[in-house]
Amino acid sequence: MINGSMLRDAFISGAISIANNKRAVDELNVYPVPDGDTGTNMSMTMSNALRELERLDDSVTVAHVAETTASALLRGARGNSGVILSLLFRGFAKGLADMKTAECDAIANSLKLGVEGAYKAVMKPTEGTILTVARLAAEKAEQSATFTNDCTILWADVCEEAKRTLDTTPDLLPVLKKAGVVDAGGKGLLIIFEAMLDVFKGNPVAKVDNSVAKAVTIDNFSTTVGEFDGEITFTYCTEFIVKKNEDSKDAFLLRAYLETIGDSVVAVDDDEIIKVHVHTDNPGLAIQEGLTFGPLINLKIENMREQHAEKAKEAKFTSTQTFVPAVPENKFGFVAVAAGSGIEDLFKDLGVDCVVRGGQTMNPSTEDILAAICSTPAETVFVLPNNKNIIMAAEQAVKLADRKVCVLQTRTIPQGISAMLAFDADADFNFNRINMTKAFEKVSTGQITFAARDSDYEGHSIKQGEILALENGKLSFVDKDVTKATYKLAKKLIKGDSTFVTLIYGSDVTDENAESLQQKLQAKLGAHIEVTLINGGQPVYYYIISVE
Repeated sequence: MINGSMLRDAFISGAISIANNKRAVDELNVYPVPDGDTGTNMSMTMSNALRELERLDDSVTVAHVAETTASALLRGARGNSGVILSLLFRGFAKGLADMKTAECDAIANSLKLGVEGAYKAVMKPTEGTILTVARLAAEKAEQSATFTNDCTILWADVCEEAKRTLDTTPDLLPVLKKAGVVDAGGKGLLIIFEAMLDVFKGNPVAKVDNSVAKAVTIDNFSTTVGEFDGEITFTYCTEFIVKKNEDSKDAFLLRAYLETIGDSVVAVDDDEIIKVHVHTDNPGLAIQEGLTFGPLINLKIENMREQHAEKAKEAKFTSTQTFVPAVPENKFGFVAVAAGSGIEDLFKDLGVDCVVRGGQTMNPSTEDILAAICSTPAETVFVLPNNKNIIMAAEQAVKLADRKVCVLQTRTIPQGISAMLAFDADADFNFNRINMTKAFEKVSTGQITFAARDSDYEGHSIKQGEILALENGKLSFVDKDVTKATYKLAKKLIKGDSTFVTLIYGSDVTDENAESLQQKLQAKLGAHIEVTLINGGQPVYYYIISVE
């Protein structure tokens, strides 16, 4: 059986392990837009329980451990993957209620309850995802519980089935197969489960990998520049592969030279190639030396200081916000999720009481949204998530709020704006809920962003940094130029009955370029369509286009 301290340590180990591996999980995402990636969201969700679990002593019961974890994960859930993960662990709280220790039947039942809760929370469950991995692992646990009373054996069966199912996810989702990857959420869940198994086997809790922020993954040559406040010694991250000459020198000599001009040096040698990575201020010297060993392929040079500055700029939008609980003095109130000072101001001008900073790449937690709800001075609060990956977290806040909450499933900023414009202060709740929903469903949204990684997606061969044009959330085309892509996408979104086009430009677009685009588009569309320009100041998206 499993006692409370074992379960506590297992959950802690799971949280640490997903944090150590979050970037590897992030890289499994096949959709190339810069978003709130799966590994990061799962890691942040699990980490929310760490502090609480570390406070529990060895006399704790499994019931208390499970309830502590479930409560922390629910409040800290970020993104759809984080919410699903929190609901799976909520099953432990239900299945182990009032228990000091847990035997196989209770563990199997806990998994089953968690899976049931997760499936109910997803409006249209998709097989080939974390849901499938969890469901089949839970079914295996039920089978295993019929022939063993050893929880370690049962959990080993769970991990084995989770791994087998994960390997089949590309057969269930063609997009995974085409990209040559397994489901990211399922992979994250397997990492957590396997870390728990290690503890059940008597092994120590996983250790925090302090090198993760500076790690170099040789298999896919993925690098990161560390935390926002980290010191960058050298400017350029330089990577290439040497196709060795027949009489090539020993790779050790190349590594030794690179050590003299930089740090974070990797030179992996095999029969035909040398994989090279170095941080240096002189990438040209690294390239010249590499050429003495053979011709180069897959050359990549990135300015880490520029990357650092961009990340720091994005990070300011995720700074902690303080919301003060408010007495519900008004009949209706509003909470909106948004990033960018211009967009935040626009929502406030439209009557939004509290704006939660977040969006793409910055999914706020359930607790963030809950705090905003409770600080809204209204009996009924409408919540506008304005991003498909935030809707589930917002819906979880409904259960925790001290007042009536209605989550309108707005998936974009323009949908949220249209919903607010449709609000009628003199009408009742049902009228507003229906009318606001009808209003945002009529809005077509275009988004211009960049590819966060190389990808082969829906027939598009995409390279990192290329411009992506999204039409109502789906990839429409790829381009090289931001202005041309925006102009083309806006024209594509306009229908025969369209009368209004709004261009919301982001922090990386100059006023001059935005105004020039507005004038060009207005001249093309004619006087019967009004083109409005708004400085949204948002990160990630160069332009957000609204067509009504």
